[in-house]
Amino acid sequence: MSDSLSPEATGLLTVNLAALVANWQSLAKRAGSAQCAAVVKADAYGIGLEQAAQALAKAGCDTFFVATFDEALRLRTILPTVTIYLLNGLNPGTAEVVCGIDVRPVLGSMAEFDEWEAHADETGEEAPAALHIDTGMNRHGFSLAEAESIAPRLVSDEITFTPTLVMSHLACADDPEHALNRQQIDAFSAIIKKFPGIPASLCNSAGLLAFPDAHFDLVRPGISLYGGRALNTGENPMQPVVKLQARVVTLREAKAGTTVGYGARLKLMRDSRLAIISAGYADGIFRAAGSSDNKKGAEAIVAGVRCNIAGRISMDLAAIDVTDVPVDKVKRGDLVTLLGDGISADDLAGHARTIGYEVLTSLGRRWKRIYTE
Repeated sequence: MSDSLSPEATGLLTVNLAALVANWQSLAKRAGSAQCAAVVKADAYGIGLEQAAQALAKAGCDTFFVATFDEALRLRTILPTVTIYLLNGLNPGTAEVVCGIDVRPVLGSMAEFDEWEAHADETGEEAPAALHIDTGMNRHGFSLAEAESIAPRLVSDEITFTPTLVMSHLACADDPEHALNRQQIDAFSAIIKKFPGIPASLCNSAGLLAFPDAHFDLVRPGISLYGGRALNTGENPMQPVVKLQARVVTLREAKAGTTVGYGARLKLMRDSRLAIISAGYADGIFRAAGSSDNKKGAEAIVAGVRCNIAGRISMDLAAIDVTDVPVDKVKRGDLVTLLGDGISADDLAGHARTIGYEVLTSLGRRWKRIYTE
């Protein structure tokens, strides 16, 4: 879409839904016989839950994972028939409302288990739910001992609700050589034998890519859907989904020896031209991605030229060193690219000493959002 259609926008976030769908289809193919779900928590990793989920559902995805009840309610409102799992489990006193919108909580503690079972007993509802078993992450999930105590009750039909998934989560899948991966895969392979007839799920994006022998019955990719890097090494096979562009507010000349930004952390070594852009840490461009005398800042593409952020990033503004861009190629009102055209969320994350997940999920609400098919 032409920027001329949005002259009031200080920045544009363009989401390529066709690339999102292509990524899901690629992952589904890699999953083989396993069902490929989609993790759309955190507003679909920052790109927009409603738009992402509808595009994925249209492409054939019928199982989704969210983190919170509010996300589940938003998703159920637009997709009345898909399967929705609530990753963060069951808050006290919420069994009725969760069941009421046909959402399946991922139960990971005996307290949750007992409350969900009591609700099923009282109402006679089928009350489908997932069981999360901790195999080495020490986060949400039943211990192996708790899982073993639950299993006989399921086999004997003592439990009134319907378990529809047994799952766990890999702690180190982004590093396939880490010993904990095989320990978790082996532990999960052993424990699910005690839950015959219930589908099993272990792999996130990284696990799906790295461990084809551990796909089990369902895989649940997240970051890879949105074009992010799931594995620490090797080529990222996913298509980029997000393009982020910020408006040039003004251009200014700055003399060698002067400093740029808060804290005067960057002293210019030459006479320079700076493009001040309308984006800052309130928009998800992390303060840590700025530059100093000892550190290069994140990059932006200005008129086809890669340029570095100069000095600290402010809440609403940042400076880009455009000295090497021909004078007639950049002017007030132009858009510069912070993500896209070869700059990935992981590239920006590297300059801020964080991960691409945090970049995508931190994108502020001030961007004008455009969705392309």
